[in-house]
Amino acid sequence: MKGIIGKKIGMTSIFAEDGKQIACTIIEAGPNTVTQVKTIETDGYSAVQLAYGDKKDKHATKAEINHYAKAQTSAKKFVKEFRNYSIEKALGETITLDIFAEGDKIEVVGTTKGKGFQGVVKRHGFSGVGEASHGQHDRQRAPGSIGGSSYPSRVFKGMRMAGRMGNDRVKLKGLKVVKIFPEKNYILISGSVPGHNGSIVLIQK
Repeated sequence: MKGIIGKKIGMTSIFAEDGKQIACTIIEAGPNTVTQVKTIETDGYSAVQLAYGDKKDKHATKAEINHYAKAQTSAKKFVKEFRNYSIEKALGETITLDIFAEGDKIEVVGTTKGKGFQGVVKRHGFSGVGEASHGQHDRQRAPGSIGGSSYPSRVFKGMRMAGRMGNDRVKLKGLKVVKIFPEKNYILISGSVPGHNGSIVLIQK
């Protein structure tokens, strides 16, 4: 497995050789710094810790500063551990988009946009209760009965009701690398990627 940490820039579209228009997401991926290498001998499992995005030392703890100093780099904003990393990298080395090629099938992990507390119509696609006539008052978007009368006298787990919507960690599989711009650290990925513009995503292969 190999991967990189990136930031979602936005969406665009390009035209393929056959004339089809492809919706793409632009991600600024890397460069990432290897800040820790874990091995089976020392940690019990194999992994590589990557860091992305600089931040000022005054915003970092002393433990963070000392941790990054071992890799001879400045404090970073985002850190992610990738298990069973297939690329041999030493502490302090840099990982760029060279690990991917155009046409690669990849997976992208991100956090979806938070929608706050929402009702059943928006959250689950309910049609609402009845018509807006015959004396009904504010019932068009109501959930209706949830079936918890004297039996079973409780609400079953998983009942589709109003609640917090979005802000979920989501992995999208089967995406494809459309184009790579190594001079800008930009990668174009087919389709949409979860999260708002500026959010942090993980690209894995």
